[in-house]
Parts: sequence; C-alpha cells; structure tokens
Amino acid sequence: MAEAVTDTASGPREAPSRRTQLGFVAAVFGMFMAILDIQIVASSLNEIQAGVSASADEISWVQTSYLIAEIIMIPLSGMLTRILSTRVAFVVSCLGFTLASLGCAMANSIESLIVLRAIQGFMGGAMIPIAYAISFSVFPRRMMGSVQAVMGLVATLAPSVGPTVGGYITEFASWHWLFLANAVPGVLVSLAVWRLLDIDRPDRRALRHLDLIGLALLALFLGTLEFSLEEGPGDDWFASRTILIAAFVCALASLGFFWRTLRHRHPIVDLRAFANLNFAVGAWLGFVVGIGLYGLVYLLPLFLGNVRGYSALQIGEVMIVTGVAMFLTAPLVGRASDKVDLRVLLLLGMTLTGVIVNSGGWRSGRIPV
Repeated sequence: MAEAVTDTASGPREAPSRRTQLGFVAAVFGMFMAILDIQIVASSLNEIQAGVSASADEISWVQTSYLIAEIIMIPLSGMLTRILSTRVAFVVSCLGFTLASLGCAMANSIESLIVLRAIQGFMGGAMIPIAYAISFSVFPRRMMGSVQAVMGLVATLAPSVGPTVGGYITEFASWHWLFLANAVPGVLVSLAVWRLLDIDRPDRRALRHLDLIGLALLALFLGTLEFSLEEGPGDDWFASRTILIAAFVCALASLGFFWRTLRHRHPIVDLRAFANLNFAVGAWLGFVVGIGLYGLVYLLPLFLGNVRGYSALQIGEVMIVTGVAMFLTAPLVGRASDKVDLRVLLLLGMTLTGVIVNSGGWRSGRIPV
C-alpha cells in the first residue's frame, strides 16, 4: 500500500518514516548524479575529443546534446509521474540514465557518443524535478526550509564540483570513467528508491489525455532554441542559414506550443500556473539565479581550457573553490531559513551575487585564479 503522506492541500502534517527518508536521500543522490553529469565532462573535453577523433565543432555537441534532451524532459516529468507513479518514473529514469552512461563509456565515435549523451540527458532530466516533487510529497511544511536548503546545496554543488571531479578522474584514470562511475551508484539508487519509496499510484487514464501535438511542439520549440543559442555565437548568428532556419522553426513552434497549451483541456505543461503571481515571480527569480550560478560554472571551465590552456586537473582545482564555498554556506542558510523571512535571504543572496559578478575584476576579465 502507498504510504499516506498528503492529508491536506499544504502537504503532510507529520514527518515521514525513517524508511521514506532514506528513499528520499537516494532520490536526491540520483538528482545529484544527473546534475553532476551536466558539467563533469566540461574540464575533459579535450581528452574526449582526442579519444573519439572529433573536431572542435563536433565535441561541443557532447554538452549540447545532453542539455537539449534534458531541457525537453524536465517539463514532461509531471505527466510521466502521473502515468507511471513517482516511484516507477524515477526508477525507469535512473536505470535509463545508468545504461546510457555505460554506453557513453564504450562509445568509439563522436556520433554514437552524442546520441548516447542525448539519451543520458533525457533520462537524467526526469530525476531532477521528480526529486523535488518527492520532497513536497513526504515532508511537512515546517521542515521544508531545511529540506530545500539541502536540495539547493545539491543542485548548486553538483555543477560546481563537476569539472573538479571530472578533472581528477581524467587525470588519474581516463575519460571513460567519467561515465563508468555512474554504474554502481545508479543501480544502488534505483534499488533504494524502488524498495523504500511508495507514495502514490499510477493513473493510466492520464495516458489517454496525453497531448502528443503539444509534446511535439514543446520538443521542437526547446530543442531548436537550445541549438540556436549554443551554435549561434560560433556561426555568426543569422549569417548562418542553419541558425536562421532553426530560429524560424523555434518561433513557429513556440507560438504553436503556447496556443495549444492554453487551449487544451489536458495540456502537456500547465502554463496557467503562471497566473499565480507568487509562482510567476518565483519562477522568474529562479531563472535569474540560474543564469548567475550555472552560467559562470558552464563558461569558466571553457575559458580556462580554451583561453588559458589549463589541463583537466588544473580546471578542477580552480572550480573546487566555488563548490567548497557552497558546501560551507548552504547549511547556514538552511538553518536561517527557519527563523528569517525567505525573501530577506533571497534579497541578500541575489544582491551579493550581483555585486560579485559585476565587480571590477570580473568586468575586466581578470578572474582570480
């Protein structure tokens, strides 16, 4: 029987059992693996490029394919959990992610590596929102400050230490172990979630309402958007016929997606949630914070590798500073969130981020390394 965890609209009243808490920890670790793999190859692209005999343009798709697939999957995870149940959806995603990781390690060409990285990103993308959904399903509201602080630490620490972990693995083993390292943890996480979490039941009726047209428009919209933004700078944007076509398709698909979603009785993504002002403002702030956090974490390894000529290990040693800072401050913020207005903490954090990023050292390009 599924554990009764949500007796009110605001969530459960009592703390979950130890069994459920352990299942939640396993789900969070799965989320950590999925986010870590976004950046774990960032400091080792040169080694991977040599290993699969890829060109400089081709190797960037090792990152791009993962991101495109992940972006498409994240908004679909809600529908997936309704159809399969939270437990089954997470386990299927985790096992698919693990198998794709093994495939990446055995890839002997850039084409196969790109395809397998896309599968890896698609499967891993589901674990991130599902883990957050589990937290709201099993923990009472009074505990959410500490719980979300831990999840925030995982979400920000993983991409920060990704280049560091990747650099050390590549330096002392080989780039294949960037993917092989997911095998044992992936299996253990899948087993733990399957045995310890059982919080809802699948709704097969939702499958009959699946909006396939909306799904196709969503994939086309987000896929071409990510492609245009990734490849545009290197191809001089609209001077490239390919980028121009992708941008045109993105514009048409976006219009079709929004029109379809707002009119369909069972939309693939419920955009009506943005009618809630708190949700809309929170989503916008999350977007802004994401730019500050993930943008720098994504760009800095590329700068250090391509411009400064750092090795994978050296890039990892530089990036570990960010990870250590997050690791030390996140517990303090979690404890403070139970006593201080969250808006005050958010204002303080965003102000510090803005001041540091826009300080004279960053503006002049003098990154302290």
